Amino acid sequence: MTGLVLFACLVFFGADASGQERVQISYSSVEAPNANWYIAQDRKLYQKYGVDAESIYIPSSTTVINAIIGGSIKLGNGSGGAIANAAVAGANVVAVASFINTLPYELVVQESIKSAADLKGKVVGIARLGSSSDVAARVLLRGLGLDPDKDVAIVQSGSGAERVAAFRGGRVAAFPSPPGVIHLAKGIPHRVIISTADLPKSLPFPYASLTTTKSYLASHRETVKRVLMALIEGSHFFKTRKEESKRLLAKYSKQNNEAFLEGSYLGNEPIYEKVPYMNREGMEIQIKEALTRRPGFTLKYEDVVDESLVVQLEKEGFIQKLYKQ
Repeated sequence: MTGLVLFACLVFFGADASGQERVQISYSSVEAPNANWYIAQDRKLYQKYGVDAESIYIPSSTTVINAIIGGSIKLGNGSGGAIANAAVAGANVVAVASFINTLPYELVVQESIKSAADLKGKVVGIARLGSSSDVAARVLLRGLGLDPDKDVAIVQSGSGAERVAAFRGGRVAAFPSPPGVIHLAKGIPHRVIISTADLPKSLPFPYASLTTTKSYLASHRETVKRVLMALIEGSHFFKTRKEESKRLLAKYSKQNNEAFLEGSYLGNEPIYEKVPYMNREGMEIQIKEALTRRPGFTLKYEDVVDESLVVQLEKEGFIQKLYKQ
């Protein structure tokens, strides 16, 4: 009888027999900006902090956000744009941390494209509409003086490696590339026509943010805290253990190109936040952009960001202790 009661309690509270909380978690990319998510999975950091995580790869942060809204995923990686767009559409989403707060992208084009005028009428490949690559493509196109909605055709082409394949096959004439991905285009005549580093002002953007619903955060705050601890330690691992991180990047991206691995690591390690606060300016830019699609709707930074767990972990000395090891 006692065993039946214990089993019922475990089922009711969503725990396994070891007492760990069972939760579905998703990352949105197999590239370096999401490395802390699969490092946490591979190094069993979720279990270390008492979470029995089912870690699922769902391409594109917009798709991850939709899964969170639908309830099939409890926590996942979301970009500032995807979070703001979902909130403006009425979704009950909230970001609790942001591990990367900038968009380090280049716009790679066919070698024959020498100017912005040459790019007019061409096809630009992104991951998915509303994704980080979509935001980056639009920012870079505007940086060239082009209207992303009128001067080019933006199509969904998948992950960085899939965009390179579409580029190689001539299905797209350009694609936004995060650090390292350009090395997968070796052997294809190409050039970088503009990068975010070329813009007159740096681009603050919540690129990789731990996201959930407000209701889940309220009812499972301790679980969210433990997942956050695992992801912060995953970021620490990436920043401090280069060769092991490159091996995990190769494993999850299924790419063994050394130039890609090295470029991805060197381009992303410096921008991983030690203390993962959201960049307020970057998020407010995304909120303002999202609000243009719903005139009259009101949305503030505090409506979609709750950093209290980051504040708590910083006060408790958790992050400082990690980096003193």
